[in-house]
Amino acid sequence: MKKTGAIGRITLNRPEVMNAIDDTLPVELAAAVAEADADPAVHVMVLSGKGRAFCAGYDLTYYAEGNGNGQATQEMPWDPIQDYRFMWTNTQHFMSLWRAVKPVICKVQGFAVAGGSDIALCADLTIMADDALIGYMPARVWGCPTTAMWVYRLGAERAKRMLFTGDKITGREAAEMGLVLEAVHADALDDRVEALAARMASVPVNQLAMQKLVINQAIEQTGLMQTQRLATIFDGITRHSPEGIHFKERAEAVGWKQAVDERDQGTWDWTRNEELPRGNR
Repeated sequence: MKKTGAIGRITLNRPEVMNAIDDTLPVELAAAVAEADADPAVHVMVLSGKGRAFCAGYDLTYYAEGNGNGQATQEMPWDPIQDYRFMWTNTQHFMSLWRAVKPVICKVQGFAVAGGSDIALCADLTIMADDALIGYMPARVWGCPTTAMWVYRLGAERAKRMLFTGDKITGREAAEMGLVLEAVHADALDDRVEALAARMASVPVNQLAMQKLVINQAIEQTGLMQTQRLATIFDGITRHSPEGIHFKERAEAVGWKQAVDERDQGTWDWTRNEELPRGNR
């Protein structure tokens, strides 16, 4: 965490892989949030990603094409509690943004997709470049968004529209839909975030904290934690269902980039683990 006046700055710093999530990124994120939240000089945090993307999701070279630390996909029979502990811990690290007493602005350029969208949507305010993309493509196979923030930001019908398709949408579309606060031209993104952060930083910390706690409490009273627990359990099931196992086998055979393309384009039958006939696509 770095400081500029009353603004604490947290940066995801794996630009060579578009800040993809590995075992350490969630831990380091939560630690940086805790540091900023405990610093009396910090009034507001700005979360960003170094390089051309905010976050491209979980590092599939590590977790899908290989087997990472062995917790993303286990040998059968799988241990659901081991899986739950792993993913729940990551979810709580992402939720440090939500639980922090001080407000967090997330700045998104390039991509905030899959697990990267989980991180971005846990922030209090998210501002995107209008040409940046956000979506949860693993909803098609091998994932369920564990933070469940789609429904809390969008409502049921629009959340279903996104998670029934796994589509990516632009920052402009996300702002129009109400998923994020606003979208601006990529060249204006830094200035817009800085202006908003500076405006918020002029408010006393206790005022900011009280407003955030009241608003978050209204959401939490609807059962946010219970929803997240269910989503985390389902996320593990999606990776160990027949379709999930087939996706991992395909990623191991042809590489995750091709497997992801087949998933996103809808050209592969994950139930039968074979290419779909052209007439059925």
